[in-house]
Amino acid sequence: MHAWEVARPGPIETEPLRFVERPLPVPRPDELLVHVRACGVCRTDLHVGEGDLPVHRPHVTPGHEVVGVVVTAGPRAHGFAPGDRVGVAWLRRTDGTCRSCARGAENLCPASEYTGWDADGGYAEYTTVPAAFAYRLPEGMDDVAAAPLLCAGIIGHRALLRTALPPRGRLGLYGFGGSAHLCAQVALARGATVHVLTRDPAARRLALGLGAASARGAYDEPPEPLDGAILFAPVGDLVPVALRALDRGGILAVAGIHLSDIPPLRYETELFYEKELRSVTSNTREDGREFLALAARHGVRATTHTYPLSEAQRGLRDLKAGRFDGAAVLVNDLPPRH
Repeated sequence: MHAWEVARPGPIETEPLRFVERPLPVPRPDELLVHVRACGVCRTDLHVGEGDLPVHRPHVTPGHEVVGVVVTAGPRAHGFAPGDRVGVAWLRRTDGTCRSCARGAENLCPASEYTGWDADGGYAEYTTVPAAFAYRLPEGMDDVAAAPLLCAGIIGHRALLRTALPPRGRLGLYGFGGSAHLCAQVALARGATVHVLTRDPAARRLALGLGAASARGAYDEPPEPLDGAILFAPVGDLVPVALRALDRGGILAVAGIHLSDIPPLRYETELFYEKELRSVTSNTREDGREFLALAARHGVRATTHTYPLSEAQRGLRDLKAGRFDGAAVLVNDLPPRH
């Protein structure tokens, strides 16, 4: 099969990924072999390719927003059969026995593994996934539309939960890419007032088109105090900006896995009055199932831009340069080999 691998982490402009031929992966007894149809291009893939997140395995294949079809199932891979359509997401495996797993916080498992970081992901014709961590996808949703839901959507949902936004609350979204534009749709469907703050004029237009009450520059003040905010842009300088925009008791959730350094915070203006700063770490499988159900119920749809699998590196360059709104999706245009 053809697959992309992180050959030498570095700036995406230096082409750190390489398109190679490999044998088809062999699934473990509890895993599924999946023929990839589509794979979303996530900013985390960019961080892995550029070395902001050091690879956990040399020459790893990125990609963790995978839509595909089961080819074979190992003897202990239950719940799916050949021909079933499945989704493969970021969280790949946990130990199931640690204190975090025991209290329902498997996203904090110290032994957790991740698709496209610890194991090969979906920038390839085929991939594998533990059956227990595969998702059934909403009926009637095409492959390209479904792919961004599997990380951008799930993580946006997790971040929204972390804000503890009250009913009909005022939500600020800092950055408006693949994850934020899905999160906004869920928040709006639940009655929130959404204010978007981003440097990208095209993203501001998309936000207003989706129903945001306002769309301003990333460092601008929103038109009213916020009950909650989510920082999607990996820019630490925006943390104090967003904290100042919160009303008393408001919560800022940082959604990214990577963030540049946060400048010193002033207690009186940025943290006093019981404001909170929270991080978001991966997601649980229950988060994923809950979000996919919400997406189907409320008609949440990604704004997508497609690239052939062979042009994954161009998709990552365009993501970094902000050349599209919404989300990019790689489409596997090569015929099945099984």
